[in-house]
Amino acid sequence: MKVIVGLGNPGLRYDKTRHNLGFWTIDLLSEKWQIPLTKHKFQAKYGEGRAHGEKIVLVKPQTFMNRSGESVAGLVNFYQLDLADLLVIYDDLSLAPGMLRIRGSGSAGGHNGVTNIIHHLKSSEFPRLRLGIGSPPPYLDAAEYVLQGIDNAEIKILEDACQRASEAVELWLKEDLLAAMNHYNRRQTKDS
Repeated sequence: MKVIVGLGNPGLRYDKTRHNLGFWTIDLLSEKWQIPLTKHKFQAKYGEGRAHGEKIVLVKPQTFMNRSGESVAGLVNFYQLDLADLLVIYDDLSLAPGMLRIRGSGSAGGHNGVTNIIHHLKSSEFPRLRLGIGSPPPYLDAAEYVLQGIDNAEIKILEDACQRASEAVELWLKEDLLAAMNHYNRRQTKDS
């Protein structure tokens, strides 16, 4: 069984912001695999189904970003999940817009949602898929930048990144984390 968690903030106010790329990716997977997110438990909207021969749980925590760990820890404990079978998807300021990075473990890199997950799981040993949003301009702090509305040109770049992220998740399921890392961590061009 695999649990795939996309981080974001609930509510229409946050829907089209950089901080919700994890939610966008989960929505793509939900549609692709026909796993509706109709269940409400663990302070999350989630759905259970099957994809690529594997039982899948797709999750969108509803705790707001900085408390994501409360939801994720509840799921991990309930399903008695090995952390290698948890994948957390989220935005990253340190990557250029549209870039992807997959890792098997690591630090939170300043991301408050991931910091909270590490705190609640008491471990940083879980796979994660980061989607680049670029750094804020000098006149904006990071919190304003990630929650700011975005224009159509940037939305297109980020939607394309979420589509590639959904494909990376599928490769993780079909093969393994290393295969996904080898394919999606290389420098990406328009044709990747």
